[in-house]
Amino acid sequence: MKKSFVVVLLVLLFTSALGFAQHKQDYVGRWDAFTGFSYLAVPSLNLVERGFNSEFGYNHNRWLALGFDISYFNGHTSLGTGPLSLGAKAKLAPLMGMLPAGTTVMVPYNATTLNMSMGPQINIRKIKQVTFFVRPALGWLHETVSPKPNTQVTTLVVKTLMGSGTKTTDDVVFYGFGGGVDLNLTKHMAIRMAADFIHVNMFADLLQDNRNNVRVSIGPAIRWGKNVE
Repeated sequence: MKKSFVVVLLVLLFTSALGFAQHKQDYVGRWDAFTGFSYLAVPSLNLVERGFNSEFGYNHNRWLALGFDISYFNGHTSLGTGPLSLGAKAKLAPLMGMLPAGTTVMVPYNATTLNMSMGPQINIRKIKQVTFFVRPALGWLHETVSPKPNTQVTTLVVKTLMGSGTKTTDDVVFYGFGGGVDLNLTKHMAIRMAADFIHVNMFADLLQDNRNNVRVSIGPAIRWGKNVE
């Protein structure tokens, strides 16, 4: 955690220094908005969710913006016993002991993820056709998981861990950092490509480790309002 915060701080300090003397773009609108296709990857769970990401920003000056974003994703994969917490594995021990040695149990499930975040963004406008940006990430994440057992064994696994429930949810605060580039088509429109890294601790009662997620987004961005001098 300390290393991640140090990296974020150094990046912000460096880009802030670059941001003070920027005169390459004649027009910088006071407001901007973005929406586009997005996907969320969770490598530790072999999970990829697809959805959309929308952002709304206010340019305080030419290098500092304040913004809010919301994303929604859904996807599916299967989960084995490896990533489970020690407590969850202890609950399953009697059942797993009845299976032949070396048996692998994989439970299919569907996942939906909603996240919202807000905070500052540093914009680098040294090139007229391109705007680079970096930003910290701090927000709220809500995830719903619905197991889809397809065998008698996986049905018993789900019942052991979740009882009679058909889904489970969790809400956590996340942190991280991100960045990207706007390809400026006109002074009012651009194509935005962004990537954000976030660190979360979801379903702590079921999973043993914190997770690193990566969100990638692409789509149109529009700018409007009074020119920021």
